Amino acid sequence: MATATMKRWGLMLLTAAMVCSMIATIGVRKTEAAAALGYYHTSGNRIVDEAGNPAIFNGLNWFGFETANYSPHGLWSYSLDSFLDQIKAHGYNLIRLPYSTQMFDAGSMPVSVNPNTNPDLVGLTPLQLMDRVVQKAGDRGIQIILDRHRPDSGGQSELWYTAQYSEARWISDWVMLAQHYANNPTVIGADLHNEPHGTASWGTGNLATDWRLAAERAGNAILAANPNWLILVEGISSNVQGDNGNYWWGGNLRGVQNYPVRLNVANRLVYSPHDYGPGVATQSWFSDPSFPNNMPALWDSYWGYISKNNIAPILMGEFGGRGVDTTSPEGIWQNKLVDYIKQNDLYWTYWCLNPNSGDTGGLLLDDWQTWNAPKQTMLDRIIKPLVVASTPSAPASISAAAGNAQVTLTWAASTGASSYNVKRASVSGGPYTTVATGVTGTTYTNTGLTNGSSYYYVVTAVNSSGESSNSSQASATPVAPATVPSAPTGLTATSGSAQVTLAWTASTSATSYNVKRATTSGGPYTTVATGVTGTSYTNTGLTNGTTYYYVVSAVNIAGESANSSVASATPTAPITAPSAPTGLTATAGNAQATLAWTASTGATSYSVKRSTTSGGAFTTIATGVTGTTYTDTGLTNGTTYYYVVSAVNSAGESTNSSVASATPAGSTTPTSSLVVQYKLSNANANDNQIYATFNIKNTGATAVSLSGLKLRYYLTKDSSTASLNYWVDYAQVGTSAVSGVFGTISPAKTTADTYLELSFSSAAGTIAPGGQSGDIQIRIAKSDWTNLNESNDYSFDGTKSAYADWNKVTLYQSGSLVWGLEP
Repeated sequence: MATATMKRWGLMLLTAAMVCSMIATIGVRKTEAAAALGYYHTSGNRIVDEAGNPAIFNGLNWFGFETANYSPHGLWSYSLDSFLDQIKAHGYNLIRLPYSTQMFDAGSMPVSVNPNTNPDLVGLTPLQLMDRVVQKAGDRGIQIILDRHRPDSGGQSELWYTAQYSEARWISDWVMLAQHYANNPTVIGADLHNEPHGTASWGTGNLATDWRLAAERAGNAILAANPNWLILVEGISSNVQGDNGNYWWGGNLRGVQNYPVRLNVANRLVYSPHDYGPGVATQSWFSDPSFPNNMPALWDSYWGYISKNNIAPILMGEFGGRGVDTTSPEGIWQNKLVDYIKQNDLYWTYWCLNPNSGDTGGLLLDDWQTWNAPKQTMLDRIIKPLVVASTPSAPASISAAAGNAQVTLTWAASTGASSYNVKRASVSGGPYTTVATGVTGTTYTNTGLTNGSSYYYVVTAVNSSGESSNSSQASATPVAPATVPSAPTGLTATSGSAQVTLAWTASTSATSYNVKRATTSGGPYTTVATGVTGTSYTNTGLTNGTTYYYVVSAVNIAGESANSSVASATPTAPITAPSAPTGLTATAGNAQATLAWTASTGATSYSVKRSTTSGGAFTTIATGVTGTTYTDTGLTNGTTYYYVVSAVNSAGESTNSSVASATPAGSTTPTSSLVVQYKLSNANANDNQIYATFNIKNTGATAVSLSGLKLRYYLTKDSSTASLNYWVDYAQVGTSAVSGVFGTISPAKTTADTYLELSFSSAAGTIAPGGQSGDIQIRIAKSDWTNLNESNDYSFDGTKSAYADWNKVTLYQSGSLVWGLEP
């Protein structure tokens, strides 16, 4: 399966879930557990380690690198360490890690990595982030098979190449990865391409479509660069030479019988079929009267025979589903396959860890934290016990040497350690914060420190079994050679009443500043302040109307800098509050009233106030209005509203204007054949992300093109500084066909100052009469990832856990409102 893919069986398209939804480079390294195993190879239908011992794999899939996130999904909420700890704790030691070719394009960067939970991952390239996943997995004794899941991040391709990404690029990326992870036992193999289907063939000899020949070309290129990897080859769907069977994408391996894959390095080939149940699509074998007893023979015929006949090992690369009970067809199928895997002692990687796999769900529930106990109970039947290495002892003989803004640590190696973690505190005894992980040597230099501050360090040793206790503590105080600081830069002067406020950029190593003033440009300057420790100063007692010229110098123990550049300002007397606006009029409209007034001299903005009784009391409904008109919307037709306006500037607010009133009339509810439904996927109204899911229904008699529609979700930003980001996590019509833009509501409403407007490209298609768009799942977050208060958002309804018609989300067709009420 893929996070955004279509499966084909014969001519039938089976829709799977589409998900759109962050590292100093660690590079290649060994872990203690992996080093003990050596590299894997095959022997008949078994995989064995370097010493010939049988391999033990309990595997799962964790997707995301192959999507436009270019990072494993879930890092937008929780830390990489927390996910890997859960994987290890539940007995898994193998991850199939999908990626896309586009991930390695210049300009592709990971997104949706939460900087609060994953600060060490921010700013890394996709390959650097993959290195970090490999390193942290290896530290836990978890090994990785890389899976080239698709060429571009938008969706699955039939063949291993497209017009944009050639076969040569596919192979060159694999060779790059094989070389990059050479001598790193954590990465053990290459799943060459996910789920070939459609025109893909086997044994036909057609160089453009014969997947068996392409797998040989790629596999041999990889083994030439890194002969230690296992090569995993998936099946196709149909078009096997001499056979007319149609099966799941990647699941048809009947061609191996007569046309096996031939590699230049012996004992490296593993066949890896994919198999799914009725939760992904209805197939004829699920409705057979003998179901599920018919399944083992079906599996034998398409791929099971390879292991049974001792041709090669089978690693079931993907299987999974939501149902694990023993009564539903999905649960019956899945339990039957688990029993088949156990009875035939097959290797496997379960689909998947992620809860956002639409057809199958995941081993994690939708909160990305809770483990799916029923699925785990089912898989426990095929989970094999793992051998655990002992935790290394704490490093000894740690020392710390101070430098200029840095400290260099050294320690003695710990037996059995595969890497080290360095921790730092600003007070003796801690608490300590980890400043480096995956250090493979016995020295580390901590840079970017503050000279004059004392730092306290401990080091721990790490291997696949865990982390040692802290070493003894070592401390050092960085110092810098004393030099005269440079002159301050960026000096600005801001006038006030009888005063001027100065600000400047700090000079490196300055301990204080001197402020100098003149009344003529160029001086001479008189010192008016010394020992200023900040980067601002207010010079008071000045004469309004006189221009003053300032320079600043920086001071430390070595001396005083040259003067900064000059900044000048002319103090002025304070301005007075403006007079009340005049000429206020109110014009009624449909559920709204439009106000107009004459500008007040000296006003910089206006405040609008409203009452439902003549003479007040008046409630302020808008502030910061910069023009002389304002439209008050969302009113009740037939109710009389009374308005006053006041003028505002930096000196204060005027009295109220005279009163004007208006009585709105008319209907506000549009009628059309289109209906918007809404539900929540996360009812927490006070976390750092908004989750909303929409469905557009066509109740009319004619098809409606999605490209002519726009949908708006209204919210309050809860911030004057942070910008907003959005993600389309899933769309049945295709995430690439959905785009969005944030708009501002002016004037702002109590429950809405912003909206996210979704629009659709022509690729989204149409909604048939009586049809619907299907799920459109979005997330919204602030750029600084602080919490949002959704409880005061116009479009939010915490009670809607299932789809319901919702008129607080508006829909526009060709620019006209056809559903919902605007705030």
